[in-house]
Amino acid sequence: MWDGARREEAVAADSRVSRPLATVDTDRACGDPDVPQINSKSKEKESIKSEQEKKRKKKHNDYQPNYFLSIPITNKKITGEIKALQNAVIQQDKRLAKAMVGDGSFHITLLVMQLLNEDEVNIGVDALWELKQSVEDVLQGRCLTLPFQGIGTFGNQVGFVKLVDGDHRPPLLEIAEIAKRMFQEKGILAGESRSFKPHLTFMKLSKAPWLRKHGVKKIDPEWYEKFIQHRFGEETLYRIDLCSMEKKKQSDGYYHCESSIMVGNKTGAEPDDVELVRLSKRLVENAVLKAVQQYLEETQNKKQPGEGSSVKAEEADGSGNGSDNNRK
Repeated sequence: MWDGARREEAVAADSRVSRPLATVDTDRACGDPDVPQINSKSKEKESIKSEQEKKRKKKHNDYQPNYFLSIPITNKKITGEIKALQNAVIQQDKRLAKAMVGDGSFHITLLVMQLLNEDEVNIGVDALWELKQSVEDVLQGRCLTLPFQGIGTFGNQVGFVKLVDGDHRPPLLEIAEIAKRMFQEKGILAGESRSFKPHLTFMKLSKAPWLRKHGVKKIDPEWYEKFIQHRFGEETLYRIDLCSMEKKKQSDGYYHCESSIMVGNKTGAEPDDVELVRLSKRLVENAVLKAVQQYLEETQNKKQPGEGSSVKAEEADGSGNGSDNNRK
């Protein structure tokens, strides 16, 4: 009896030890394919994905602007006073002539952006035309007059004429913010991290980098001392241009302009009429070029090889090049 009882207790003990602990230890030793190993790989993949996303965002933000929205300075009083300022600086050091902003290029930069191809330029033009109504809503039929007085610099590397503080600044800043948002909503890389500071540049040392080797490393305040409180005049906002930083400038020294919008009110209709004629001509040329390209594509799709499609292609290309040359 006693031996039998001991044998039953031993069997029961063996049974308790062997069942649950053996099963759990085996799963952990071999690795459960549905829990630990896959989770580890998933975390690794998520980490890699996260790093790739950060790189994409960094690349997205690290861009080189090549287009900008410009408010041209057309008041001859302002341009004449700036030329007097530039001449006064040059008289102190003839080499500084190479650092001066050229005639016809005076403007306020409203927004900078990156447009990498013709399609993106077209998107930018569309955004500019859509901006017109928003600008009119801000102005509400009023003229926005921009007065300029005094001199400032950015890091003693860029010299500019200051925009005076006043009631005109809030609407100008609002227009700049609306433009930035409107272009960004269309997928255009636009704007910069620093806040918008309207100014009128008259010289940049970066235009003549060799000056640094000859000891000219910064703009000396003594160069423009007589113009510290000088009044340069007022410009009325009536036009906003989409301009290229890289394409050849126009014959008058102003930047290559893809498109323009007229806003607000400006005394004298002649400049507006000239601009409208120029814009209409460009729109007609673009429409003709696109129509020819569409016709060519449709014709090539219908024609079989050897039916003379290449001849028509050459003719169409010739027409396209003609329009292109006229546009340039």
